[in-house]
Amino acid sequence: VSPPRLGCGSMGAMLVLPPGQGPHQVGCTDVMVGHTRQGLFLRLFYPCVPRAGATEPLWIPRSEYCGGLADVTLGRRWCSALLSIAIGSCKVPVSWNGPLKPRSSGYPLIIFSHGLGAFRTLYSSICTELASWGFVVAALEHRDHSAATTYFCTAEAGTEEWIPFRRVPQGQKEFYFRNKQVHQRAQECVRALRLFQDIAGGRSVPSILHQGWDLSVLKDNLDVTKVAVMGHSFGGVTAVLALVKEPSFRCAVALDAWMFPLENLLYPEVSKPVLFINTEKFQTPESVAKMKRLSSRNGQTRIVTVLGTVHEDQTDFAFLPGKLFGRIFGRRGTLDPHKALAITSRAALAFLQRHLKLEEEFGQWDELLEGVGDSVVPDAPFGRSRL
Repeated sequence: VSPPRLGCGSMGAMLVLPPGQGPHQVGCTDVMVGHTRQGLFLRLFYPCVPRAGATEPLWIPRSEYCGGLADVTLGRRWCSALLSIAIGSCKVPVSWNGPLKPRSSGYPLIIFSHGLGAFRTLYSSICTELASWGFVVAALEHRDHSAATTYFCTAEAGTEEWIPFRRVPQGQKEFYFRNKQVHQRAQECVRALRLFQDIAGGRSVPSILHQGWDLSVLKDNLDVTKVAVMGHSFGGVTAVLALVKEPSFRCAVALDAWMFPLENLLYPEVSKPVLFINTEKFQTPESVAKMKRLSSRNGQTRIVTVLGTVHEDQTDFAFLPGKLFGRIFGRRGTLDPHKALAITSRAALAFLQRHLKLEEEFGQWDELLEGVGDSVVPDAPFGRSRL
């Protein structure tokens, strides 16, 4: 196990994200394509060539995101400055714009969808872990007003236009509001896949952020026949819907999926395998009943629960110190977050090997898919529903 790295400069370790445990060093870059909100914005995690003195990116990329987080999680935008002081200088233990490690057979691809009120960097621990085992992971930042905040750059001299988080309007039924969002999100996942298919096909795709990381290096290093979609909470149900919308997605991994926004008509359409990895304190009987409807449709679909975990344990917030976590989210899980991350990522890797037909040794964790092992059980006990 690698030694922990301190995540924050002079503040001490306010947040220490774990480095990937797989055989590859991990690189990271941001990609923005298009000058309208119909474009795409994502953070890319990938196996990279190790290099001395690599820069590590900030976990919270800009102060505007602290404002969005304070508004969404605390309901108090004035807490933005306090959040910025507490977590604003934390880093992700990856190589910023590190050179891609070539792979002639091509890396499999995962499109990752964030939860409600989150954004592209808040799942850096799971994305880093998967990339360290040989995946290219594209963590989207959705533009359906479900991100804490996000932006796009217009064509006029690179002006930024920000897209704030939007709550359900008064008098509107939540289902219809969220259902429209989940369809937009799933469509963004499909567009992200198209982007990588274009790159793999040799099409030039300029990122408008001018990071100095050339997307064309992916051309001969991606296997776009081996693609999965994954997400957490609102992103979990987004992944399930993306599986319906796009035949090229071979399977989905749904972390503590919030099943509420998906219309009943779609359940018979989900013919491909889904791995539901639930936490102990989030799911409701209705939500799990929906998951079971899917598992009756596909014998390869699996539902497991990681005991001792809460909903936020599947985000980077799990690695906050207990007191700070408690102030923001309430009670935390009893399972050590490093162990929870290991269980979640190993179950996902075993599932991805099985359904993307990977020639790896992730089958060693197959038992997790049946709920066998310390802290893992099949199906789900029911907790309280809270986003």
